[in-house]
Amino acid sequence: MKRILTTASAVLLLASVTAGCASGEQKPAQGTGAENASQAKKAVTIKIFQGKVEISEALNKLKEEYEKSHPGVKLDVETVIGTDYNTALKTKFAAGEMPDIFNNEGFRQLEVWQDQLEDLSDQPWVKDEYDFAKKPMVKDGKVYGMPVDIEGYGIVYNKDLFAKAGVTTLPKTLSELEQVSKKLQDSGVTPFVNMFQVWSSLGRQFFNNPVAKQPDPDAFIKGLNDGSAKFPGNPLFADAVNMLDVIVKYGNKNQMTTDYNNLIATFGNGQAAMMQSGNWTLPLIQKVNPNINVGLMPMPINDDVALNDKVFVDVPNNWVISKDSKVKAEAKEFLNWLVTSDVGRNYITKEFKFIPAFTSFEADPVSVGSTGQDVMKYVKDNKVLGWHWPKYPDGAAQEIASTLQKYVGNKLNRDQLLNEIQTVWESKAKQK
Repeated sequence: MKRILTTASAVLLLASVTAGCASGEQKPAQGTGAENASQAKKAVTIKIFQGKVEISEALNKLKEEYEKSHPGVKLDVETVIGTDYNTALKTKFAAGEMPDIFNNEGFRQLEVWQDQLEDLSDQPWVKDEYDFAKKPMVKDGKVYGMPVDIEGYGIVYNKDLFAKAGVTTLPKTLSELEQVSKKLQDSGVTPFVNMFQVWSSLGRQFFNNPVAKQPDPDAFIKGLNDGSAKFPGNPLFADAVNMLDVIVKYGNKNQMTTDYNNLIATFGNGQAAMMQSGNWTLPLIQKVNPNINVGLMPMPINDDVALNDKVFVDVPNNWVISKDSKVKAEAKEFLNWLVTSDVGRNYITKEFKFIPAFTSFEADPVSVGSTGQDVMKYVKDNKVLGWHWPKYPDGAAQEIASTLQKYVGNKLNRDQLLNEIQTVWESKAKQK
């Protein structure tokens, strides 16, 4: 098998078995025989291993509903909390405990796991996918995954705190973002809450900003891999460091020890006005404060208005099926039910609060809330950029995050930062 991705969690549910019984008389009366037999349907358990903590409660509700309408089928749902999904999946594979349905980001991760995945090209939902949503999971003309949803990220902001500070216009440039941050600070509010303990905040979301804004991101990544492109000397990466300086300067205390839970609590409680995040956090924020008034805006990297007036939208993950699963037929039936049945679609749009990746049904504006509506508006206006970290060399995003953490902790200067990121990329690109 190709190289497997990099940890850890587990919460397995139970399987139950239902069996029928057969009865009959050995000695027929009046010379005629009757035998009453009912054949039991063999009970199966579909093991689902997923990484979206935001839907874990709703997914368990869906599990109960699905089991009621599909006698003999049990869903064993396990959710990985945090950002260690890929390592946890690798651990399961090594232990011979592969799930039947799991998540895959696509692109490079598809290449890593392709030998373990079932070809889903013949599934009925494939024809309904948005074209851009198919791309991460297509290889050699075959479709290997079903998109979980569409998500967008940028800067999530508290509208009431903006109004309190006298901010009436959203910043469209880095200079304006710094001015807004100062206004917020002067009003007694911490402008940014940063969760730099979590590698994905820096290695994925932040670092994607200068990558996605390259004239041709795919060509740039290819150039990095073959040595014809470099981070040092690239104007947009110099701009990215400038932006990092701003959000660190106007950030919360203990940025290096702030995790996901701290991020949500701090922002939800109104202790900070902005955070780098996406529409997926709204349900968690609303658990902290059901009446919070929030929006989503772009992440300006420099003072080019046209370049910066976009948010980052893509498919965050895909459902895939293990080709060695003994319940492949049942797993395919479940995924198809999820996006074609009224019950499944209701869960996706109203319980999960997702923006569907399919043309066959639409998001519920109320359920996706203000940040989801903002994402939909940017999509409609064609003001979106993609997510490119699934195309990075394996492990590069994590080590880039570690390097950025050193810079935030004043252990590297600007030149050292970009040179070290270059070294990280070159090292990872060679490890194919």
